[in-house]
Amino acid sequence: MIVTVTLNAALDRTLTVPNLQPGQRHRASAALTLAGGKGINIARALKRLGVPVVATGLAGGGTGTRILEELTAEAILHDFVRIRENSRTSTAVVDPMASSYTEIYEWGPAVEPDELDVLREKLRYLAGSADFVVFAGSLPRGVDTAFYAEIIRELNRRGVQTVIDAEGEPLRLGVEAEPYLVSPNDREAEALVGQEFNGDEDFLHALDRIAEMGARNVLITQTSGCFALLREERVRRRLRAAAPRVDVVSGVGSGDVLLAAFIAARLAGRGGEEALRTAVATGTASTLEVGAGCFEAREATRLASAVEVVELEPVPS
Repeated sequence: MIVTVTLNAALDRTLTVPNLQPGQRHRASAALTLAGGKGINIARALKRLGVPVVATGLAGGGTGTRILEELTAEAILHDFVRIRENSRTSTAVVDPMASSYTEIYEWGPAVEPDELDVLREKLRYLAGSADFVVFAGSLPRGVDTAFYAEIIRELNRRGVQTVIDAEGEPLRLGVEAEPYLVSPNDREAEALVGQEFNGDEDFLHALDRIAEMGARNVLITQTSGCFALLREERVRRRLRAAAPRVDVVSGVGSGDVLLAAFIAARLAGRGGEEALRTAVATGTASTLEVGAGCFEAREATRLASAVEVVELEPVPS
């Protein structure tokens, strides 16, 4: 079983607006409402991959109730801690004519110490049956930036494999806690290592730097694919996977799907290269439809043969 943790859960509303013009009045051609937040997106993708998953985290107020109702409607197992303040709503506007999307996020709720204590106890309980615990997304107000790191260290001591997909200080501290896997996108990785990426060598330096900080395995995701540092039989392999070109409908949540597919493949015992190929294909398949964490399995299978995976030489020190 995999447990996903979403502290800043959201009700995600996606509007499709062809030929979006700022400052003008529009009528959406389609609308979709889903439970959201990175951990929930990952849980949705794992559910579609047939992997046993439980989504947990924090949910509050009427919006929190709606989030849990949406999860139930999708048959995604969940065990959230109810909090006093209202969970956030996020809005994405997709323009299929321009292959673009605009995201607007509300601030998350403020969380009280006693609510976090309940979540910690729940995580200890759920982790007892978990192969992986995935911490994903931003932290709400009132939650210390070291929260992920503290729980990762505790679960590591219990032999549970941990994954973190976050940004900023929570990501940096989480990486130093030595998780099994860290999965920032290229922008988040640039901030983590303190430099911009302009070519393969910059990505390779970043992979090694993040591993030196504490991560055992690293995925740096891009819209065009993924760079990876994977440990296999005490050997570090550095790989680049290039995604096939497709007509993107929406890129929202594609990195979450990529991460979910990679974890599922590793859980199934697949080697690093095969897992990376499957992950990039599944993430690409998710860009063909609206809805974070949504994809068609047959599209992922079709695209897998077009994913190019190459092994890269380490950068000389």
